[in-house]
Amino acid sequence: MPLLFRQFAFFVYPYLSSFDVCIRTHVHSISVVAGLHAGVFFLSWSRRLMKIILFGATGMIGQGVLRECLLDPGVDVVLSVSRSSLHQQHAKLQELVTPNLADLNAFASQLTGFDACFYSLGASAAGMNEENYRRINYDLPLAVANLLVKLNPQMTFIYVSGRGTDSTEKGRSMWARVKGQTENALLRLPFKAAYMFRIGAVLPLHGIKSKTSLYNLFYAVGTPLMLLIRKFSPQYVQTTEEVGKAMVIAAKRGAPKPVLETSDIFHLLNS
Repeated sequence: MPLLFRQFAFFVYPYLSSFDVCIRTHVHSISVVAGLHAGVFFLSWSRRLMKIILFGATGMIGQGVLRECLLDPGVDVVLSVSRSSLHQQHAKLQELVTPNLADLNAFASQLTGFDACFYSLGASAAGMNEENYRRINYDLPLAVANLLVKLNPQMTFIYVSGRGTDSTEKGRSMWARVKGQTENALLRLPFKAAYMFRIGAVLPLHGIKSKTSLYNLFYAVGTPLMLLIRKFSPQYVQTTEEVGKAMVIAAKRGAPKPVLETSDIFHLLNS
């Protein structure tokens, strides 16, 4: 019996060894393939995280946009570019503080590798002549955009404009005409996508306030009326939270058209 067993083992062993090698090879192959798939999944997931540049983070709209960017799990980095520090700490937040926003060429390396730019910097036309208004609301955003489109051609650029902006550039209202010129010039640049957010009445939430004391007085008096309008026509009155969320949505998956009125922003939020 032992002899027969040894003869049987001698005959079968090479096949068993080959089978074992085959199993081990396949298991190893499966492990490698599974590891590759996991790596591809991780890379694709990490690439979906956005890096965003934000101008105007100290303003009322900018504060709301910054808040939503920091809260969104799909946003990895927010670089605030401004003349003064935000004095705010967050793992996602980076700052570039410079007195001259019109010439950022010296910071080109810090402005490269971003997926979107949210531009909410501007000034009211109240008490301002056209030359000064144009310098702040046309020359500055175009200087920024022309640099960024060279550094990040696959970037989505979102500009905070205003309801009533004149796309014909020929209207009698100075601010609307200049804003229309700015929109049209931005839309001609070769970004991956560009969206003009023509916001209207905006309610500040979460302790956000305007830097303009007159606006804060208006909100203190006019908020009940704005809430009433919002109840019956929510597309005409948005909150700082909603504006911020809508901009992140547009950067992530796009918007149906390049110029978004308040009703379009409302539908973007609820689509």
